[in-house]
Amino acid sequence: MILGDKIMNLRKKNSWSQEELAEKLGVSRQSISKYESAQAVPDMEKILKLSRIFGVTTDYLIKDEIEDLEFSEEDFEEDKKLIKLSMEEANEYLDLKEVSGRNIAFGVSLCVISPVTLLLLSQAYESNLISVPENVVYGISLTVLFLFVIGALGIFIREAMKLKKYEFIENEGIDTAYGVDGMARDRAEKIHDAYARDNILGVLLLVASVIPIFIGMIFSVEDMPMMISVVVMLFLIAIGVNLLIRANTFMNSINAILEEGEYSKKNKKLKGKLGPFCLIYWIAATGIYLAYSFLTNNWDRSWIVWPLAGVFFLIYYIILKFIFENKIEY
Repeated sequence: MILGDKIMNLRKKNSWSQEELAEKLGVSRQSISKYESAQAVPDMEKILKLSRIFGVTTDYLIKDEIEDLEFSEEDFEEDKKLIKLSMEEANEYLDLKEVSGRNIAFGVSLCVISPVTLLLLSQAYESNLISVPENVVYGISLTVLFLFVIGALGIFIREAMKLKKYEFIENEGIDTAYGVDGMARDRAEKIHDAYARDNILGVLLLVASVIPIFIGMIFSVEDMPMMISVVVMLFLIAIGVNLLIRANTFMNSINAILEEGEYSKKNKKLKGKLGPFCLIYWIAATGIYLAYSFLTNNWDRSWIVWPLAGVFFLIYYIILKFIFENKIEY
């Protein structure tokens, strides 16, 4: 029995239409029709996926001389562990992530610009532009800084609680109901232009954020104009980061449903291993920031800990991924 006949028989055995099998395999209905009529042969990646979908061995599919069904117990056991994701759940999850992306992006922007008041008022005080006691300057500045950070933390906690019931989509293997993959791909197609635009603008703003510093160096070497340049730089960074987070949060949610890219099954397992180490890193970074700030009382300079922590986190994450990637059995 040839491969095309086996695909057709297995499809009918499961009472699936060509459209349903195409949805599960990630191809068009016309491709399934061509496979079944022997007008085309699926590549090895598709054969492996067909093996998993039908729960049979690859030998049964590709060897014409094997006509008796050879079931893959391993594949069946894996399928039992998958969590079913309905169309209603998938739509609600994507809607929540779209709103959550905007809110989280705003929260991150608040964190980026939180030291602005501290920078301006402390420099104004040191330049004798304001005649108020030093304790008033730092009292107001630190109050504003912590209010911004507290507001951002409140946003992060609220969004995490709203999405808690859908954590399994990003962390566990899922089995999507009929039509879910197609819906997710349609939504990805609709936002593709906006996704590309926001990523381009975000990156350009981050690169251009140093320009105010150069302009400040050209026109003035005084402390206050240079500090204003730093503030403008922070606002450009905040806008750039906002655009990147908004665009990528929603696209990542689509990838989580499709189990593609960073949300493939093997990467979900890897993420589970790396999660505790990432948490430890950011707890340590927070401890360093607070310890340095309180011991030196240089609150107007200690904010630099966070951009440095962000840069070093990328290096830290790459090292962790390299260490754990070969130790996980997929």
